[in-house]
Amino acid sequence: MKRTFLLACLMGAAAPAFAQDVERGARLYTDHCAVCHGASLLGDGPMAEVLVVPPANLRRIARDNGGYFPRVGIAGHIDGRDPLLSHGGDMPVYGRLFSAMSEVMTSPGGDTVLTSPEVVDIVDFLETQQD
Repeated sequence: MKRTFLLACLMGAAAPAFAQDVERGARLYTDHCAVCHGASLLGDGPMAEVLVVPPANLRRIARDNGGYFPRVGIAGHIDGRDPLLSHGGDMPVYGRLFSAMSEVMTSPGGDTVLTSPEVVDIVDFLETQQD
């Protein structure tokens, strides 16, 4: 019995982090997005003042989309498949960091996209931060 429990604990510790982890998404956002979009997600990060196009207020994504949070569309902006002119190319600047496309993300409307676990977590975090 003890051996089975120990094995289960060891296997759990060695398992990779699964997508849809809002806390991990918050950490990833802080590490890779807040420099432009700000810790408050309002578009007021330390780099905002030097950018030609101001960063978006990420707390208003749903409001700006008629109350709908476009999960798949946001994933496309983050992983670079739907590039934003304001980012000067791939978004984020760390594009290759999120390139392990192994997670299927589905929107409430049924749209699906293959993206990285990191992008899924960031999108989940952003969805929880809507005003």
